Amino acid sequence: MNTEFFEALALLEKEKGISAEYLLEKIRNAIAIAVKRDFGGVENVIVDIDPVRSRFDVAITKNVVEEIANPATEILIEDARRYDANASVGDTVEIHLETKQFGRIAAQTAKHVIRQGIREAERGQMIQEFQSKEHEILSAVVVRTDPKKGTVTLELGKNEATLPKNEQVPGEVLKEGDHIKVYVVEVADRDKGPRVMISRTHPGLVKRLFEMEVPEIFDGTVEVKAISREAGSRTKIAVVSKDPNVDAVGACIGAKGARVAKIVEELGGEKIDVIKYSDDPAQLISAALSPAQVVDVEICDEQAKSCRVTVPDSQLSLAIGNKGQNARLAARLTGWKIDIRAESAANVQENENSDAE
Repeated sequence: MNTEFFEALALLEKEKGISAEYLLEKIRNAIAIAVKRDFGGVENVIVDIDPVRSRFDVAITKNVVEEIANPATEILIEDARRYDANASVGDTVEIHLETKQFGRIAAQTAKHVIRQGIREAERGQMIQEFQSKEHEILSAVVVRTDPKKGTVTLELGKNEATLPKNEQVPGEVLKEGDHIKVYVVEVADRDKGPRVMISRTHPGLVKRLFEMEVPEIFDGTVEVKAISREAGSRTKIAVVSKDPNVDAVGACIGAKGARVAKIVEELGGEKIDVIKYSDDPAQLISAALSPAQVVDVEICDEQAKSCRVTVPDSQLSLAIGNKGQNARLAARLTGWKIDIRAESAANVQENENSDAE
């Protein structure tokens, strides 16, 4: 084996961050197995690889005997003395193999093991890197898109990951070379390799973006209590301040809306409603239906978490939202079933109830 082999290992270590010693150990073990197989099942094989001197030394050991019972493990005294002039019965001698004897085996084995070792090392590196980033935001570059499947391959540092169609923001067109942010939902080590689930639609993405843009959230002064999201369209986020001198909603919106504007831009124009969280269900539900004004919130069944909300007639369509979106997001944000009615309908109902009495 010449210096090129060791230079290649050093290059792999530098470029891919895979320890040369890690690969050498695997090569040692694999060559030992290959020699055992190719030399009639010998049991003891010594593989000495010295990267400093760029040298390979492979030897098999046999027990010195007067009569051979197992040729794979035993050698006659007269043959043993060809390798060790002082050998005697009961000793063990090392039989060093010539390069031509193990060279082909070593070359093929090394090639296979290096490939496998690189795959295993990269897999380990990928799992380790992404597990530390689970539930975090990563910056990514679009490498390629698949028009048929709709998937997008992203470059995340030294690794690549696939962004499925259903985890992309509806209507968002990603092109090769685009820089985007993704949320790491989960990292799992599967039999077929590590699986990294990333998303652009997960509510966690919005939460992390707010943490990045709003120092008060990052330092814990303002807490995000709940998020409901329909990616690409609208998000509602409920926040509360732990400091009476800090306005939670104002901190998130920023001066002249600068902070929330950056997040809206990152999300491609997605509308964001920032509301003040309250432990009082009625206040929370009323705020959650923003931008609509609410006249009254009647708790119908606290255990089942159902309520009836009354809004001005002019605000009914706003409270419900396009295709029911505002009401739907408010229900998810609060965890309550919300029945919305117009003020005129509520008055009619009250009059009917009075007449019935």
